[in-house]
Amino acid sequence: MHMADSLEANPARSKWSMVGKDPYSIPLEKIDLSHPGIWQANEFIPFLKRLRDEDPVHYCPHSAVGPYWSVMKYKDIMEVDTSPEIYSSEPTIGIIDQFEEFTLPSFIAMDPPKHDEQRRIAQPVVAPANLKNLELIIRERVCKILDDLPVGSELDWVKHVSIELTTQMLATLFDFPFEDRHKLTYWSDMTTAIPGRGGVADTHEERWAAIQECLEYFQRLWDERAKKSPGFDLVSMLAHGEATKNMPPMEFLGNLLLLIVGGNDTTRNSMSGGVVALNENPTEYEKLRKNTDLIGNMVSEIIRWQTPLAHMRRTATQDTTLRDKHINAGDKVVMWYVSGNRDEDVLERPNDFWIDRPNARQHLSFGFGIHRCMGNRLAEMQLRILWEEIMDRFEFIEVVGKPERVYSSFVKGYTKLPVVIHRNKK
Repeated sequence: MHMADSLEANPARSKWSMVGKDPYSIPLEKIDLSHPGIWQANEFIPFLKRLRDEDPVHYCPHSAVGPYWSVMKYKDIMEVDTSPEIYSSEPTIGIIDQFEEFTLPSFIAMDPPKHDEQRRIAQPVVAPANLKNLELIIRERVCKILDDLPVGSELDWVKHVSIELTTQMLATLFDFPFEDRHKLTYWSDMTTAIPGRGGVADTHEERWAAIQECLEYFQRLWDERAKKSPGFDLVSMLAHGEATKNMPPMEFLGNLLLLIVGGNDTTRNSMSGGVVALNENPTEYEKLRKNTDLIGNMVSEIIRWQTPLAHMRRTATQDTTLRDKHINAGDKVVMWYVSGNRDEDVLERPNDFWIDRPNARQHLSFGFGIHRCMGNRLAEMQLRILWEEIMDRFEFIEVVGKPERVYSSFVKGYTKLPVVIHRNKK
């Protein structure tokens, strides 16, 4: 999920950037959603709207990541996501064709039957019975994090809450040494990083060195757990599972990074996104204060409104047609979940953040079909517990500066969110 070196980390200097431009002033074929600039600048919504209205299956012939199709409407995205025989997840689910040495197999980038066999092994960690056990641990950790926050003075919500909480959760799922848990965040950020000045990684080499460090660390954990009787953590499940115990190291690494990024980026950015959404919509925040029973529904609405992964990519296995557009075998097809989640034909008031939205779980953020997010219930549970405990303690989490966003067209998230916390007036 890295960009070619031709994409510079300074969006203003890149010839591909559309930052600061009117989407209606650009010829349709020149609209390129793959460039991270408009995502970091939070200027993407009008571009999505124009494509949904005028060219919902859109071909971009020239971009820094090569030619690709964009699928913009809810129902078309559903069609692509539920037709794995036509739209394959192999070789990768990112918009960028990876360089050979960076291509890591994982079950999200596999088709059946191998996908089903490997996914089945990891599934028990997020099964209802295990979630029940995890709920107590999560609540305990949420309470500790929130109780340690300074009230009335500025802090970075991303660093002190979103990252800390998701990192602790990941450490629990992997039974990872707690004192080293911040390595998980670092590896996750490096996995999705776009090398360039100003980003997490300056070069591809630096990124790759971090990923290799991740493999070596987990290989030690794997060797230890393989010798012991099976446990309920993800490493133990993979080490003992029939379909996974003989995985080559690169496949193990691919699956690890999938589970780390899947458990980190998405939940973390929804934790920050919820605070941003409520600050931008004070009437909804007031509604929540009056009725905290809305938290469960609000969680689904936060995940829709934020859409923490903007897209998933598929590759056409055969010549096919979508909305009268001819797609050739081998073409890249990108499902823009973030656009489907704002499709006026399916959703009422799609641009509004609406905590008591009817059918709030109808969003696309978890994907559909065989690759639907495995940890969706865990993500919802973490967010629900967080907001239950926030509302129990705090009157207002006030955003006091401009949110800083990730330089990526894949991970839609925040690098910094300055807030001041105000305690309940009890």
